[in-house]
Amino acid sequence: MIYSIFSSGFFWRAILAGGFLALACGLLGVFLVLRRDAMIAHGLSHVAFAGVAIGLLLNLLPLIVSLIICLLGSFFILKLKERAKLPGDTAIAILSSAGMALGVLLTSFKSGFGAELMTYLFGDVLAIAPTEVWLSVVLAFLVVILMVANYYPLVFMTFDREAALVSGVKVKRLEELLVVLTSITVVLGIRIVGLLLVSALTVIPAASALQLARNFKTTLILSSLFSLFSIISGIGIAYALDISASAAIVFISILIFLICLALKKLGLIKNF
Repeated sequence: MIYSIFSSGFFWRAILAGGFLALACGLLGVFLVLRRDAMIAHGLSHVAFAGVAIGLLLNLLPLIVSLIICLLGSFFILKLKERAKLPGDTAIAILSSAGMALGVLLTSFKSGFGAELMTYLFGDVLAIAPTEVWLSVVLAFLVVILMVANYYPLVFMTFDREAALVSGVKVKRLEELLVVLTSITVVLGIRIVGLLLVSALTVIPAASALQLARNFKTTLILSSLFSLFSIISGIGIAYALDISASAAIVFISILIFLICLALKKLGLIKNF
């Protein structure tokens, strides 16, 4: 059994794509959680559903179409917050509902791709194609590079937006960068855990790390490690037990969070 797992090409493709996704989610999630923007990934995942439906309907690559739709949706959220003076969660809820409604409407125009649609809703990492793996690697690498390049301004803006503005930090541009990176990460997660669970990868590992870490860099490291462990172990368990990989990954993430929370509450471990 163990030999068959490690000798399977699709298993290693899943690990490669999942590993890079874990790094992107682990880093990005910390910024989103601390900025109280955790729900933006959830909202954009619903927008991505419309992109998947458009791609399947027009026989285009769903991931590419979803990326374009998510990028447009992310800027629409920013414009709603800025011009309509709406709270962030309200803008996200409006766009989320619109994206899901559009996706459902489009799927009613054509029958026959229900099974394929399910793989995008719930994920099917063990069936990921080589082209999707390399697309995931390139996009995840891009996310990490952009975050590292803008690390200090992002940290400044995350902890004190007003002070960052006064200091001349281009806050608006950084906020646009964050939603763009979130859009890319959401699309990356579609094939790993599916549209319905992708937001969990950006929120739960970061929330777990915040229970144990007492400085920002440690939080980023722990979040990435928790995300990586959840994805790799989830894929392995799913392959061995023939269960849903997306569900296994998310449940492991939740288990890690509960353990971290218990350790903090019981005082059994000192903050790193």
